[in-house]
Amino acid sequence: MAAPRKPATGTPVPRKKPVAGRAAPPANAPPALSDVRAQIDGIDRRIQELIAERARFALQVGKAKGKLAAAVDYYRPEREAQVLRMVVDRNEGPLSDEVLVHVFREIMSACLAQQEPLKIGYLGPEGTFSQQAVLKHFGRSAHGLPLGSIEEVFQEVEAGNADFGVVPVENSGQGTIQVTLDMFLTSPLKICGEVELLVHQYLLSRSGRIEDIERIYAHPQAFAQTAGWLRTNLPKAEKVPVSSNAEGARRARGADDAAAIAGESAAHVYGLKKVIMRPIQDDKDNTTRFLVIGRKIFPPSGHDRTSILVFIHDKPGALFDVLSPFARHGVSMNRIESRPSHQARWEYAFFIDLAGHVEDEAMKQALAELEKHVAQVKVLGSYPVAVP
Repeated sequence: MAAPRKPATGTPVPRKKPVAGRAAPPANAPPALSDVRAQIDGIDRRIQELIAERARFALQVGKAKGKLAAAVDYYRPEREAQVLRMVVDRNEGPLSDEVLVHVFREIMSACLAQQEPLKIGYLGPEGTFSQQAVLKHFGRSAHGLPLGSIEEVFQEVEAGNADFGVVPVENSGQGTIQVTLDMFLTSPLKICGEVELLVHQYLLSRSGRIEDIERIYAHPQAFAQTAGWLRTNLPKAEKVPVSSNAEGARRARGADDAAAIAGESAAHVYGLKKVIMRPIQDDKDNTTRFLVIGRKIFPPSGHDRTSILVFIHDKPGALFDVLSPFARHGVSMNRIESRPSHQARWEYAFFIDLAGHVEDEAMKQALAELEKHVAQVKVLGSYPVAVP
């Protein structure tokens, strides 16, 4: 039997007649809401199946590594950084890089927690920006340990009571957090990662009325970051420094004439209201950089930073001797800062951030040359550059 002939080019193809009693939809009519929701439900099922499949493969990775002691033995920050960078590279919208990175971070966090949740020390109490940095870097499946001071974060990680710690190291407007740098002078801990957190400071109180405020609790850094706004709007209010913004929020919830400067998370935790609905920091791009501290250096991720501590001899040209090896070997310097060495009077140590990993050949050669001209070089860590 011969195949039916196709209509010649330009010959109109007969259309199906509409069913009696039902009007044909316009050619460009929007899809029915029920159809769209059915499509979304189908996509959600596939996403859930793929997440479950990923979790099963994550368990297989754990088995492939053999019998390990704890969750920290399964954690590989360089691998996580590589995965998140691939997420950014693949992203074609409509969601932002930051949103997708957050989604994948939570998936990885949940998969890792199948073995055992990581224990992460941070400057507490609950509701601090340090806790927000923990959630951004490790996800909500990690177990946060709020501690009383930055020194205590170092101590708990060093003792093994926390797998990692998260500590602030510098603010874009107010500079370095000196206590963190000073801890590295004597601590054996290593830097394993970094987190950059956009910091929004809010004025919070129990009543939410600015006219009630007679005193304000905040960390000294928060007072510095909001100095201009406070000078203009609350010049007569007493400023009471506290160990953290969350501690300030905890104190402010006890009286109507008190307020705190803190983030939105502290408002939720301590039941406070925003006195002003917008952030009050003087710099709208106010960003704090945090360091992830652990007990060892991890392999390269492909886009890394190395932090070193250099103790110098007191002699003319000492700084030139520190800087020139990196220039000769093509190693870029991101940051340098001096601090008293606490070893002898008027002797200093330089904290230096460098582009690259300590296993890179150029870095090895530069550090080897540097050691010939200074008293001591201490590698604080090589770690992935912060992912958005």
